[in-house]
Amino acid sequence: MVVSALEVIWIAIQVLIGYNLVLPLVLYLFYSLRSGGKPTALRGYTEADYAIIVTAYEQTDTIKAVVDSILKLNYTNYVVYIVADKCDVTSLVFEDARVVVLRPPQTLASNTRSHFYAINHFQRPHERLTIIDSDNLVAPEYLNELNTEFNKGYIAVQGLRKAKNLDTTYACIDAARDIYYHFYDGVVLFGIGSSATLAGSGMAFTTALYRECLEHLDISGAGFDKVLQRGIVSRGNRIAFTEKAEVYDEKTSRSDQLVNQRARWINTWFRYFKFGFSMCGAGITRFDRNRFLFGLTLLRPPLFMFLILSAIFMIANIFISATGVIIWLAAFLCFAVGFAIAIVHAKPDKRIVRSLISSPKFIFYQLLSLLKVKKANKVSVATQHYHDSSINDVK
Repeated sequence: MVVSALEVIWIAIQVLIGYNLVLPLVLYLFYSLRSGGKPTALRGYTEADYAIIVTAYEQTDTIKAVVDSILKLNYTNYVVYIVADKCDVTSLVFEDARVVVLRPPQTLASNTRSHFYAINHFQRPHERLTIIDSDNLVAPEYLNELNTEFNKGYIAVQGLRKAKNLDTTYACIDAARDIYYHFYDGVVLFGIGSSATLAGSGMAFTTALYRECLEHLDISGAGFDKVLQRGIVSRGNRIAFTEKAEVYDEKTSRSDQLVNQRARWINTWFRYFKFGFSMCGAGITRFDRNRFLFGLTLLRPPLFMFLILSAIFMIANIFISATGVIIWLAAFLCFAVGFAIAIVHAKPDKRIVRSLISSPKFIFYQLLSLLKVKKANKVSVATQHYHDSSINDVK
């Protein structure tokens, strides 16, 4: 009886980890079989009024490049608010009246504090806001493509973050990881009736929604997007995803940069994955596909963690169960097929594909980041930037 109970526990633990290898492919099959449904009627097009919030912490080296890309938007109705937290702003001088530089008198050290500092200093009551990181660049049609989704009735939209730099193997693998997540957490998840996950930047909301979800909270450290997406979906809304609203994001190009960044991200997952339980529960009790599928996604560990754990379980089964080994091999095959589908869909730069051979080294550095998880938000508040480019470099 004791042996039987232990066997059940052993199998249950493996299932809880192993389903992460198979789920993306299953969701893709549903995505492929979905009916197109009735086309959503578009509202009349207008240039909605946007606040473009650009946050910077300690570093301003990339600010001029992101502002230059914003000013090249094929759009006129916006104001750019640069929140330069703990920054020297003497070099941040812009002739365009649509660019407002804000320098908080006290260090904020928080994304949401910076966002609300901008909101509280709006020059006018903007209908919508979009959040851009200081290392991002935006494509000329960015706001127009966001409007396409807003005009369908959505009040939260996530755009596509593409790699700005592919200068190192680390940057290329980081870009491959993003391609995987953007496809399954964006294209597929939204396509089957749930919500896209938020990526921290390249996202837009009605100002009213953003304030409703976060104004009463004081969020420190990384992960404000996790709290925000929970607030949006738990209110019965869907987060739309569009691959056409492009933002170019700086990828990690150095090992120390990778370790510090991933330590913050892993810390964030441990802090907020519990949201997935309540979201799944609400999805079941309300028969709500949006909440249920989104909750499953929130429960998923970081990619390298469930890959390593899966490999450990498969090796352990060599000494326990031949059937178990076969099942794990099949699960890994499902993951490989699913990853390949995401890569093919993106049609990436060949450097990204070639870099995948170095994935074990990339995973090793992410393992090192586990040692810094507890102190992640104290070690560094923001990712250090080492690559600078203009919009012309990424087109």
